[in-house]
Amino acid sequence: MSDIEQLVAQATAEFAGIDDAAALEQSKARYLGKSGSVTELLKNLGKLEPEQRKRAGAAINSAKERIEAALNGRREAIRLVALEGQLEAEALDVTLPGRGLPTGGLHPVTRTLERIEALFRSIGFDVADGPEIEDDFHNFTALNTPENHPARSMHDTFYLLDAPGLLLRTHTSPIQVRFMETHKPPIRVIAPGRVYRVDSDATHSPMFHQVEGLWIDEDVSFADLKGVFTDFLRNFFEKPDLRTRFRPSFFPFTEPSAEIDMSCVFCDGNGCRVCSHTGWLEIAGSGMVHPNVLKAVGIDSERYIGFAFGMGPDRLTMLRYGVNDLRLFFDGDLRFLSQFK
Repeated sequence: MSDIEQLVAQATAEFAGIDDAAALEQSKARYLGKSGSVTELLKNLGKLEPEQRKRAGAAINSAKERIEAALNGRREAIRLVALEGQLEAEALDVTLPGRGLPTGGLHPVTRTLERIEALFRSIGFDVADGPEIEDDFHNFTALNTPENHPARSMHDTFYLLDAPGLLLRTHTSPIQVRFMETHKPPIRVIAPGRVYRVDSDATHSPMFHQVEGLWIDEDVSFADLKGVFTDFLRNFFEKPDLRTRFRPSFFPFTEPSAEIDMSCVFCDGNGCRVCSHTGWLEIAGSGMVHPNVLKAVGIDSERYIGFAFGMGPDRLTMLRYGVNDLRLFFDGDLRFLSQFK
């Protein structure tokens, strides 16, 4: 029995002198492992007489429990020392001021839309809104778009599969149609909003923004269109000498129709890489409202006349801030967007 007590004292002392968890487990194996001292004593019990075996077994099991208790106690002590060291190494100075939350900012396209709305409001235009899911009449038919027009193709337009006749609007012209249905001339309104077309590359996105303008009255002329839009561009880009030109074009909802170009804001019309060395940038489509459009919304086309225009605020944003890839606006990369705060 004295040998067993000596074994317990030896194991307890050895455990107490160990400060490393891995070394402690190696020491444990010498006493409690498959070939450990306590395990060997248990294996030899079978050689003893029954009465001796009973007394020896009780003593060995008691010794094993005391050794395990000493082992677990040392494990906990080592764990607490390691925890204290970790807490000390990772200590926080709670007296320091907090970092605070970073301030947000408006999306660059939102900034452009607000600027456009403010400029047109300043000359008496209303700002209208409408649904992004449209019906065929407001998106195409009321705008004098024939049934075989390419824009009606699924290659250009997103149609709703479970809702026949409904689609994602391809322009904000339906807002103008709905406004004319509920308002009598004179009408001066712009229609900003998101639109959708089947297109995606560095200068096109399947979702993008558009702003369309409309002025209906008894004596509106093409000269008014040129004056209003030229004044808008000069104020938007803060270039009082910016020039515009109108090139003949075709749109089913205007007649006559014209593309609007402006002198390049980067080279002042002298020619650079941005304008392909032409000195001009295409910026909008426009024209005098087609009589069929006025008839579709119940406005007397013999009495009233007007002009309409449509432009892409995403492109205006690219030009204003010098961005060369439209997709950057909609990727959600905060490294890019934080520049505009």
